[in-house]
Amino acid sequence: MARLHLLGTGASLSSPDRTTTMLALENDGSVILVDCGADPIHRMLTVGLDPGRIDLVVLTHGHPDHITGFPLLVQKVWLAKRGRDLPVLGPRRALEQARQLFEVFDTEGWQGLPRIEWRVAEEKDEAESWRNDLWSISTSPTQHGSTPSVALRVTDLRSGRAVAYSSDTERSEAVARLARGAAILVHEATGGFPGHSTAEDAAWVAREAGVERLVLVHLPPDADTMDLDAARRHYPAIQLGHDGDVLAF
Repeated sequence: MARLHLLGTGASLSSPDRTTTMLALENDGSVILVDCGADPIHRMLTVGLDPGRIDLVVLTHGHPDHITGFPLLVQKVWLAKRGRDLPVLGPRRALEQARQLFEVFDTEGWQGLPRIEWRVAEEKDEAESWRNDLWSISTSPTQHGSTPSVALRVTDLRSGRAVAYSSDTERSEAVARLARGAAILVHEATGGFPGHSTAEDAAWVAREAGVERLVLVHLPPDADTMDLDAARRHYPAIQLGHDGDVLAF
């Protein structure tokens, strides 16, 4: 059975028990890592995931709380003697920013450094952006101000069941279409700010998509005191995500 690990569930500024939002999806030893605003390898090791099993890194967009841990990620997989390329998927601008972050460091003496395989996510709705024998990933652009950002649908090809992730976005019909019928929708709930969503916005998307379960992430410092009553009127199967949560799908 495939599993979703909530490695982090916070916004760029959150409470002490939440780091920045990062996800890992695990299936028969294969891992898809989504975003790295902090230290995703540390979080993976904490929950018992082998970083050597990472088959794909997804960078949903180029804001600091989603990509600044990328150079550390590459350093750690190199130190762990990864013997294969590292595919990295995301919007073109996010990939360019990640490349620039990594090039700040002098890696000339890093013998055996994995080759980074940059893969640009297409700027269209429900584009199949990556596939291997176990996973299929589709992406759609989100509404995150002027910053190109993508939502994801990650499908376990053995069961056909899927997890959707909104990334950072305002309430979006495109995200609802991408998430249609998913087992789990992981949706941001930063608050009513431009380029972001409230819990009620997320519940609206979950209802429109007909998902089985809604998990809120990218949470502000006061998340644990949030009133979810209005959101539950749109969609009752809603919960706050917490760092370390593991959800089977």
